[in-house]
Amino acid sequence: NPQRIHAVREVMLAQLARELCDDWAWAYDNNQVRGAYSPDPASSGKRALANLSLAMLCLDAVKSGDAVWPGRAYQRVKDAGNMTERVGALTALTECHADLAGPALAHFHQQFRHEALVIDKWFACQAHMPEQADGRVFARVKQLMQHTDFTLKNPNRARSLIQAFCAANPAGFHRTDAAGYVFWADQVMQIDALNPQLAARISRVMDRWNHLAEPYRSAARMAIARVAAKPELSSGVREIIERAMIAA
Repeated sequence: NPQRIHAVREVMLAQLARELCDDWAWAYDNNQVRGAYSPDPASSGKRALANLSLAMLCLDAVKSGDAVWPGRAYQRVKDAGNMTERVGALTALTECHADLAGPALAHFHQQFRHEALVIDKWFACQAHMPEQADGRVFARVKQLMQHTDFTLKNPNRARSLIQAFCAANPAGFHRTDAAGYVFWADQVMQIDALNPQLAARISRVMDRWNHLAEPYRSAARMAIARVAAKPELSSGVREIIERAMIAA
């Protein structure tokens, strides 16, 4: 039951953020990398721990109504010395749905709008946002498909939004109204005509559909059957879809 798993995970993260708040603050402050950027293991590890700590601190801050850590994350989005720290701060704000997430996303896009690979990260960051009860993340993903910087003809761009959402946002994708599965089927069929290799990757999202609880299982099977019924499928996608059908 993806929604049940998501709910339990959210409670767990909130508890870790709250109970270890002082430790996260210590880890963040004591793992700042000074000087020029270096990809060495020690520096990379420090940046990774600092990013995780900032995400947990922002999560607790949003739940407690504290504006300090989201403010620090927003400042880091604006003045970080490297992309790892900047994206880490942006992710910290978006994953907890902080009020400053919107301004941070706008600033990030404005600053890097001419750098394609960085804008891919901007799309993926929004696709990964944990879904809320009102379905706002799913609505955002569909809205982003109309963005002037989005096109299905760009494999990296389609992967950063569509595959990121379907494969890495279980609460947004596995909806009780089956809209996530309908979205998946629509995109697989549309992308298959443009890029069969990418369509095949996105098709694999449903490999384990038969492990789902109801009503997700039946809805997933209907979406897979809909793709299977399309006569013009590429050989790669058809093989994946037919194998999924057999798994029933």
